[in-house]
Amino acid sequence: MSVQPVARVDLPGVPLFRRGKVREVFDLGEHLLIVATDRISAFDYILPTPIPDKGKILTQLSLFWFDFTSGIVENHLITGDVDQFPRELRGFREVLEKRSMLVKKAERIDVECVVRGYLAGGGFKEYREKGSVSGVPLPKGLPEGARLPQPIFTPATKASSGHDVNISYEEMVRMVGKELSEKIRDISLEIYKTASSYGESRGIIIADTKFEFGIIDGELILIDEILTPDSSRFWPRASYQPGGSQVSFDKQFVRDYLESIGWDKKPPVPELPPDIVEKTREKYLEAYRRLTGREEL
Repeated sequence: MSVQPVARVDLPGVPLFRRGKVREVFDLGEHLLIVATDRISAFDYILPTPIPDKGKILTQLSLFWFDFTSGIVENHLITGDVDQFPRELRGFREVLEKRSMLVKKAERIDVECVVRGYLAGGGFKEYREKGSVSGVPLPKGLPEGARLPQPIFTPATKASSGHDVNISYEEMVRMVGKELSEKIRDISLEIYKTASSYGESRGIIIADTKFEFGIIDGELILIDEILTPDSSRFWPRASYQPGGSQVSFDKQFVRDYLESIGWDKKPPVPELPPDIVEKTREKYLEAYRRLTGREEL
């Protein structure tokens, strides 16, 4: 593979705000610089094998969706154009190009805002056990992959391990207040419904996704990434068939590979073989191409 992956980004002289599983965030004072690396995580572990171009795909898709949803809610994006970055960053153009965003600094709301239109993953496991997801009761007898009667809002929080833990809407209200919870829920559902309809027109089912929100000057805004293969389940509409796991354009492919080799989800974390890396890259690229209508990053 000719594309060299970017597994880590350091910008000498630019203060690091935090290093996440995938993103490096740098502190520019009033603003932040978010740089998406090619790292990939699964089952709460960063894998030792990066996926070339993954960070560019995540960033370019987020830029597309921030623009697409700007009529629904404001977001933290200032620009993804390196030419408009502060002068001190332009010397890092080679690593920042296509994979970075200059954003407003917001007070993050510590709730993962998950919307599900289909029954999959942890939601399906919870449904089998309780007949509900995050306290939302669902009809009996739904198979894995079933389309829900209407999309549901199922918030989650981060446990100390970094794993998402589903909570009920009532718990969210206790955490952040009734008025803010209602606003977040309604906006999350509106974004999902609008994006889901668009995705179907491009041959992609957005089975579920998660959003993050923050506050700037008392206003609620959308932050982090949005509707990427890392934060969503993307299924090809043409092959969709409820009753089991689906073909996907997201990192479920990597999770399925790790399950297939019997990894116990404890260190050491296994390397990904070249064919799995290449297929994962192609799946991410295919999602990008279908959704944006663009061939090149």
